[in-house]
Amino acid sequence: MLRITNLSKTYPNGVHALRGISLTIPRGMFGLLGPNGAGKSSLMRTIATLQDADEGEIIFDGLNVLASEENKAVLRKNLGYLPQEFGLYPTLSAESILDHFAVLKGISLARDRKQIVKYLLERVNLYSVRNKRVGGFSGGMKQRLGIAIALLGDPRLIIVDEPTAGLDPTERHRFLNLLAELGEEIVVILSTHIVEDVRELCSTMAIINQGQVALSGTPEEVIANVQGKVWRKDVLTTELEHFQQNFHVISSRLIAGKPQIHILADSQPDSSWRAVEANLEDVYFATIASAQKASLGQQTGGVQ
Repeated sequence: MLRITNLSKTYPNGVHALRGISLTIPRGMFGLLGPNGAGKSSLMRTIATLQDADEGEIIFDGLNVLASEENKAVLRKNLGYLPQEFGLYPTLSAESILDHFAVLKGISLARDRKQIVKYLLERVNLYSVRNKRVGGFSGGMKQRLGIAIALLGDPRLIIVDEPTAGLDPTERHRFLNLLAELGEEIVVILSTHIVEDVRELCSTMAIINQGQVALSGTPEEVIANVQGKVWRKDVLTTELEHFQQNFHVISSRLIAGKPQIHILADSQPDSSWRAVEANLEDVYFATIASAQKASLGQQTGGVQ
């Protein structure tokens, strides 16, 4: 289990990336949702000990990670980390790259590395292209190789940051299936802004916005909070501003070229609105919209 308590981080330029984040993350797949700039990557880098927090605790299996450099080193030995951006040597083969990282992970015997590299390439379905230069790999193949690198050393905690961004549907599902397999045995944190990834995979989740936890729980629990309160209506483009000013609009999209809005309301506003079976996307948009509205109210409070 991973427990994060009151974690805060402010960068030298004054950006408050994390504001008292507290989360309890059990074994399995944990989804961390939030818009770009919400603080997801800052949280992932702090958990991975790539940057220090200003205050707060990270406890992993009873170890106070931030208490000392020795404790940070212990976490790193048990960590597999796939950042949003990672570099690979384009002229080298997948097998050579994985062997290189196995050396860096402390696997010194060539015989052991060969067995481990073979096993991991098979697990991520890249063994048949093990001798191919990775510069010719698709985005999904590179992500799967990144997971193979993260799996070196049998980690008990894996962090993946925006892993499916830019992948085509086939590669995305292949990659998500691989993550689901991993999540059966260890703690896997999936940081993303793609709601569907969390809905399909994660048993627990949190939504963060502006460096704070806006909502946490199981997908079923958070959906239940808005069930029976989401309504939809087809509107004219010229009416959008009116509805945004007079209703709690949580999303707006084009359906067959015409705007359709979802609002959050305790009861049906009038007979022109249709009830919607709430899903995680509605929860996400409602949470972000509420947080943004509250932030705007704080910024304009007291101004006449």
